[in-house]
Amino acid sequence: MSAPNAPLPDEPVEFSVDLTGHEMTRRTHVMAALGADWDPLEAMRGEEEAYDMLYSGLDEEQQRLYDTLVSAGVLPQRGGGSAPA
Repeated sequence: MSAPNAPLPDEPVEFSVDLTGHEMTRRTHVMAALGADWDPLEAMRGEEEAYDMLYSGLDEEQQRLYDTLVSAGVLPQRGGGSAPA
């Protein structure tokens, strides 16, 4: 440890921390929490269904805003170019 009143260096100081071990532990815990029966394809299908429901039944103003966001590239285009009815 340096002295409390030591001058700061003029140049950047090399500093690195290897978190590889911690990342592997985190990934192990995530996979354990998901369980052996977790199906990533089914999860993705469920997400797509949720997005379809989220953007369905929009009123005129909501549809206009949705179309604006799609044309601006903020939201991906879904279905035939507009939210499903």
